[in-house]
Amino acid sequence: MKISGFSFMRNTDKLYYPLAESIQSILPIVDEFIIALGKGDPDDNTEKIINSIQSNKIKIIHTEWDPNNSIGGTEYARQTDIAKEKCTGDWLFYLQSDEVVHEKYLPIIKKYCEFYLDDKRVEGFAFQYKHFFGDYDHYIESHSWYAQEIRIIRNDKNIHSWKDAQSFRYIPNFDYKNYYQRKDTRRLSAIVLPSEIYHYGWVRPPGLMQTKTRVMNKSYHDPQKVDSDFDKKSTEFDFGSMELLDNFQDTHPFVMKEFISKFNWKEKLHYEKSYTPTRELMKHEKLKYRFFSWIEKKILHRRVFAYKNFNQLKNTLI
Repeated sequence: MKISGFSFMRNTDKLYYPLAESIQSILPIVDEFIIALGKGDPDDNTEKIINSIQSNKIKIIHTEWDPNNSIGGTEYARQTDIAKEKCTGDWLFYLQSDEVVHEKYLPIIKKYCEFYLDDKRVEGFAFQYKHFFGDYDHYIESHSWYAQEIRIIRNDKNIHSWKDAQSFRYIPNFDYKNYYQRKDTRRLSAIVLPSEIYHYGWVRPPGLMQTKTRVMNKSYHDPQKVDSDFDKKSTEFDFGSMELLDNFQDTHPFVMKEFISKFNWKEKLHYEKSYTPTRELMKHEKLKYRFFSWIEKKILHRRVFAYKNFNQLKNTLI
């Protein structure tokens, strides 16, 4: 059995992604790690950081991003497909650069990949998600945030990145243009692993968080309008009241130790429960989502009507 890791990057270091940590978190169980590296700004050190890992498993594909492909974030999906199609493994393990896997899950992941290798009904594996927010001691568990997503897929030419690289879908005879298409496509059949992806995309210094948000928005909307809107906003992102979030009481992945040690913006966060952010409320801060999430956590102990882009198969390995 062979497992390929893959991802896409561009200006990743400049935007404060734990890119080396993301790669290193699964490097022990993959046979190769393919990266579609887009041409970035002169002051970005992404390629230098990748090369500093010094692993012969890592292979870089240099790419050019299409500046006209800024509708719905589909350039992210196209770059993901570029990396995916250079993978040679039986299973392909996709990680975005703000996603890290705890070392305690690696034996479990490998065990499942081996067990289901010849079971062609299984087209992928989904992970539970833990979304850290503001700092490394708080995370969001809300109905408004996705709880599970596919991150391991079978090496099949008809499986493609979908929408804004959020997930994957079976798209035969794909033209690599409409990543939002539903006609003549279908969801993958996947097993949910007893493992988590630690998502650190919302843990950055407030200034860089605002910059990253601006950059991301340009990949979905008209760049000129995005710049115009952000020029009227604060230069620092307002994380809102940290007291509305869940407390993290476990350990972070070992590879994150040094990156976490750079945390130095605590004084800019608000730990008072009564604090109201100066920006428009995010979904998880709105009363209806907070109420619905409370019911799910305290009464139902499960998610209901949650978005899921895969057909869940029964796990026979438990």
